[in-house]
Amino acid sequence: MSKRIYSLDVLRGTAIAIMLFLDAPPDDIFTWLEHAPWSGLTIADLAFPLFAFAMGTSAAISMSRREPSTRKILRRVGVLFAIGIFLNLLPSICAGKISFDHLRLFGVLQRLALTYALGIFIVKIFRREFGILIAAGALLIFSSTGFQLYSPENPFDETHNLSGAVDLIFPGANHIYTPTHDPEGLYGTLAGTASVLFGFLAGKILLDNSTTRDKIFLLTAAGVAMLIAGGLWTNFDIVSKRLWTAPFALINGGIDLIFLALLVKFVDNSPVKKFSQPFGALGKNPLFFFVANNVVLTILFAIPCGDTNFYLWLYQHTTQGILSPEFGATLFCVLWGLLWLIPAEIFCRMNVTIKI
Repeated sequence: MSKRIYSLDVLRGTAIAIMLFLDAPPDDIFTWLEHAPWSGLTIADLAFPLFAFAMGTSAAISMSRREPSTRKILRRVGVLFAIGIFLNLLPSICAGKISFDHLRLFGVLQRLALTYALGIFIVKIFRREFGILIAAGALLIFSSTGFQLYSPENPFDETHNLSGAVDLIFPGANHIYTPTHDPEGLYGTLAGTASVLFGFLAGKILLDNSTTRDKIFLLTAAGVAMLIAGGLWTNFDIVSKRLWTAPFALINGGIDLIFLALLVKFVDNSPVKKFSQPFGALGKNPLFFFVANNVVLTILFAIPCGDTNFYLWLYQHTTQGILSPEFGATLFCVLWGLLWLIPAEIFCRMNVTIKI
């Protein structure tokens, strides 16, 4: 299939738009827009799994044309991991005090790199959809069982769980996000890979020769089934983005499948397509805008301006305090995200695609 699937661009663009918003808060925003503190699910918790899902869907589309070699897979993993390390190191570079003693090893791009690699290798081994689905389920079962066996009385205690224990071994206490765990740590890669595989299977549905109506039905039915499975799994595990638990992966996968079905129904070849254009533009260069946003934010935070930094100065002289502190901070995040739509649209009109 050589034709670009527009709904997939919108899917990626939606994930990136939420990420741009979440990276921007200059102060406390409305709590229902923030990540759940430990367990639970908020709008913010949908973004990263949605992008992992979209990465799997994109992989299915690209592999229908040409299967990537092991060398190409490892090269992409290396590039993503290196950029992620650079983003973690950038604040100290801007401060002129480069130090590797407490450099965080993992992060969003690193998680994407590892789940992409593991997911693609699984696809190359199992080939058929049923085998890939079984592999995804096995990853979730393995992840859940590990938590339960490590600490049977309280498997998901915030300060004592298997994911945190793995983090303390590798990469070690000096190289993780918090003193007890890393939300993008190594153990969460297992269930995170299942999210990528769910996206890959969705991509196989999009590639099928069946009618659009049948594709929408299959995506929706699969989404509902995953939501039910995830809900039932909550009797054993918590829903936690920070640990990327099995029910978290399943519930997000169900939401992603249903959302993709809606996009296929109402966006692809539809009169309302123009209203989704901003998300489609972002979705054509998703990783570029994610990286660019983080670089720009880090630089703005590093520029001194009076008794604060330039980014907070901008906030203080624009939306701070409008209606309420939370509303002002939330509005600033929205405006920040809208600014990125300008270069995204320019890139789209110039047909510029920057692959990472």
